[in-house]
Amino acid sequence: MVICDTPADKQPRRERRKDARPGELMDAALSLFVEKGFAGTRVEDVAMRAGVSKGTLFLYFPSKVELFKAVVRENITGRFNEWNTTLDAFEGTTSELVHYCMQQWWERIGATQASGITKLVMSEGALFPEIAAFYRQEVIEPGNALIRRVLSRGVDRGEFRPVNLDYAIYSLISPMIFIIMWKHSMAPCCPVGDEGQLNIDPQTFIANQADILLNGLSVCPGRNNA
Repeated sequence: MVICDTPADKQPRRERRKDARPGELMDAALSLFVEKGFAGTRVEDVAMRAGVSKGTLFLYFPSKVELFKAVVRENITGRFNEWNTTLDAFEGTTSELVHYCMQQWWERIGATQASGITKLVMSEGALFPEIAAFYRQEVIEPGNALIRRVLSRGVDRGEFRPVNLDYAIYSLISPMIFIIMWKHSMAPCCPVGDEGQLNIDPQTFIANQADILLNGLSVCPGRNNA
């Protein structure tokens, strides 16, 4: 009788279907990109974490840049069609839509590892112009277009007053950028509560920012109460 000395935990990896490998490689790459940044991530480390050889990785992704692009498309870019479809079908008010969109962004992106990609691009985009240009084309531009559609809906329906949409877009984006930077960089510097929990609850923060954006701080909007 021949006894196989292959460790049990490695056997399933050798037998898994080839079509599962790209997803496993992208999962491993996402984790390492968020942990170490783009410059600090080596393709051999991605391959090792995914349980394959470096050569196998290159069968699916010819370079680290192409691997990064695949990770972004899998975790962020691929959601825009779904979000645009949701916008088309949404039946509530535009204020309700703003709240919904911001909370959905947190649940689908902000609360996941994918939010670390934004921090990576902000930190390293100047060093790697190709990934910065790719992120602008595949994330920032369609994201801005989606937000513009939301705000234009409110203006067209008479729910929002006419404003400069080029700048209003950033009023929605800014809270999201803040919570990403808080999550990935600022959290260790933030005060904690009596039980050690961080004082910023992301979903409460986002809901509060949406409320301030839509209703302002003044008791009577448009009137100086000072």
